[in-house]
Amino acid sequence: MDGLEVDSCERCPALCESRSRIVNGDGPDDAELLFVGEGPGENEDETGEPFIGRSGTVLDDALRDAGLGREDIRITNCVRCHPPDNRDPHADELANCREFLEQEITTADPELVVTLGKVPTEHLLGRDARVTEEAGSIEEARIDGTPQRVLVCVHPAASLYDASQKETFTETIATAASVVGAGEGDGQSRLGGF
Repeated sequence: MDGLEVDSCERCPALCESRSRIVNGDGPDDAELLFVGEGPGENEDETGEPFIGRSGTVLDDALRDAGLGREDIRITNCVRCHPPDNRDPHADELANCREFLEQEITTADPELVVTLGKVPTEHLLGRDARVTEEAGSIEEARIDGTPQRVLVCVHPAASLYDASQKETFTETIATAASVVGAGEGDGQSRLGGF
């Protein structure tokens, strides 16, 4: 592990058995925005890239509408291996991969971490969360002992299955962009008064 990438891991037998490969984060090593999903799906497992397929397209569209591109952000997952049958990662699997996630966040040192869905929100905040109600709120989490601002966001797939979540999702992505000053020319962050 170089802080951003995991080359090998055998901590979770079920995940090791179901994966084709370890799916590391993608994007600039020093991105101001770091997005965290739950875990790789089938498409991600096949290609080794996080957030591709339908959810990735929804995310890309929202980023573009907010003045950002995929190349402007870093994106990763709570677990780096595809869970069998696309199930949620179990608590022990999340715990086993937490060290890798924390090292990636610490190494990238983003101004803002954006959680995509319930699993990463609860995992990083360490509490139960009602993501559809909390979307758009900025919380503070402890990442490897250091305070980190975390923006709660619904998963991009939520807008595919529930049209009422589309606006929530796009507004939250727009909030993330505005917090880091995307599209403002001066590049200055607006985190100030958090």
